[in-house]
Amino acid sequence: MTATAVNAAATSTTSASTRERADLLEALAKHRGFLRFAVRDLTDEQARLTPTVSALSLGGLVKHVSGVERGWADFVVRGPVAQEVSPEKYAEFAAGFVLAEDETLAGVLETYEEVAAATDELIRTVDLDADHPLPEAPWFEAGVRWSHRRTFTHILAETAQHSGHADIIRETIDGQKTMG
Repeated sequence: MTATAVNAAATSTTSASTRERADLLEALAKHRGFLRFAVRDLTDEQARLTPTVSALSLGGLVKHVSGVERGWADFVVRGPVAQEVSPEKYAEFAAGFVLAEDETLAGVLETYEEVAAATDELIRTVDLDADHPLPEAPWFEAGVRWSHRRTFTHILAETAQHSGHADIIRETIDGQKTMG
């Protein structure tokens, strides 16, 4: 292979990696924006409302998405130990769906911004092909490994899914919609 061909191949790989990272960052930003838009101009009391048959509230959803993103970003950095299950972690996970009386929507949004910035930096810098085994848990298939790419895709899916939940809850509260 000539030096020109080697350089072209390296440039193509670098360009594909750069585009892939940019695509991940853009998609995450879009769906994070939908979630933030769904909670705009709400009071803390409104953010705690559970107006549907679900127990979900808008503040709880922001808090949950932030916690899930932090946990999966930690998985990228530390591996399966970041996702191990214990009674304490399960209680923390369950509490992550509730905007507690001593919490504010502004506070959970600020935390979400910090978590998002840290995840974005990981997307820009880590080897997307590196992987870790998932920990043993009833909801994970035994022996499965997730690449960093797969993990970021999971964060994106969680964010998009819960942005949709948030839109339904917001529309139930006051008729406001993210789209339409």
